[in-house]
Amino acid sequence: MTGPTETRPAASAEAPQDEQRRGVVQGFCAYLLWGLFPLYFHALLPAGAWEILAHRILWTFVFCLLLLAIRRDWAWIRPLLGRRRFLGGIAVAAVLIAVNWVLYVSAVVSGNVSEAALGYFLNPIVTVGLGVVVLRERLRPLQWVAVGIGVVAALYLSVGAGRIPWIALALAATFALYGLLKKRLGATLPALHGLAVETTVLLPVALGLVLWLGLTGTQTFTTEGPGHTALLVLSGVVTAGPLLLFAASARRVPLVTVGLLQFVTPVMQLLCGVVLLGESMSPQRWAGFGIVWLALIVLTVDSLIGVRRRRLRDAADDGVCEPAP
Repeated sequence: MTGPTETRPAASAEAPQDEQRRGVVQGFCAYLLWGLFPLYFHALLPAGAWEILAHRILWTFVFCLLLLAIRRDWAWIRPLLGRRRFLGGIAVAAVLIAVNWVLYVSAVVSGNVSEAALGYFLNPIVTVGLGVVVLRERLRPLQWVAVGIGVVAALYLSVGAGRIPWIALALAATFALYGLLKKRLGATLPALHGLAVETTVLLPVALGLVLWLGLTGTQTFTTEGPGHTALLVLSGVVTAGPLLLFAASARRVPLVTVGLLQFVTPVMQLLCGVVLLGESMSPQRWAGFGIVWLALIVLTVDSLIGVRRRRLRDAADDGVCEPAP
């Protein structure tokens, strides 16, 4: 997945209601499509995770080039080439999202969709933890409670399963680190530009994988019929489409709304895995998910309280600044 990772400007409180409604619909559609990814990647079998990764990078790169050509949107490239440190950060971000992609696809094609969903449920908690460790942020009491509950959930799932849920933890960690890095780089690249740069960085890896798969006779791009080939080619649209919808939404809706909408993705992933793909879930794992959901509820309550306090503070400041009648 690429997902809610583009740094966004704060939505204006004065935004028209129809614009906010449109943003909510766009955001919901983006998270819904991300949530349906297990069905799409399952349909790509017998292609393996590395082949899917290669084609996802390759055709997303082609799709971005096509959009840029249609829009004649090239002026931003020359100034960007002179920002070597920034490009280095983008390169690291590209590697992180590629690792996230291959881990996620590996989970889907190996029948571990529920563990992948767990990773994205854990992602907000890991993000909060990174804020403390890396950015030296001070957590509010409820945020500490949520992090503590998240740690309990991870320990419970590890003990109950007899192993560490490394897929879930790795997905949460790579996606949180990717989001953190994008935040530190700043909102200087629109979603399309950022995706174009990241896939350009990863293009040699994708071409190398395609060549290696062809030489070893393990590629499926040309051996499973035109429908399979078309699905692999469409991976570019499938990857870029939700990201562009999210970027359009993020400009129109408040950050707290984006935070609430993001839970659509792991819920849909879990439903796809259990209901549509027939993956089994033990009572112990359901209990572990329940503990994670409790942590997310605490985080959501804290976020809503924070928004309310900011609004009251802003209203009080406006009252102080207003001239007396």
